[in-house]
Amino acid sequence: MITSRNFFAAIVVACAISAPSANAATFAAWEVANVDWDDVLNVRAWPSSKSAIRAGYPNGTPLTMTGRCMNGVDLKDIVTLPKWDQAQKVRYTWCEVWHDPTGTGEWQNGWVYGRYIRPQ
Repeated sequence: MITSRNFFAAIVVACAISAPSANAATFAAWEVANVDWDDVLNVRAWPSSKSAIRAGYPNGTPLTMTGRCMNGVDLKDIVTLPKWDQAQKVRYTWCEVWHDPTGTGEWQNGWVYGRYIRPQ
């Protein structure tokens, strides 16, 4: 028998599953840039060009960033810099994204190379 308490619990669980992780602060202030017109930016499973490709996005696609990048770069620490300076800080490193490659609410993390992203 479905009670109102069970129904409420099911809704809470469904919302938690479909939303980005509560412990991962995310923001969508970056986008794909500098990719050849006939190519896409690969989102990889790990921060390596040899890692599995999870998705590909063309120029202009908004990205939901976690803020975490390799080499000690944190997007939250550079957000007050001019956009050009922010782009230079990540140019030679990998940054983590939170994305839904299938559009079905199955969010996952991935990594993009900083040369191909810029602040919006």
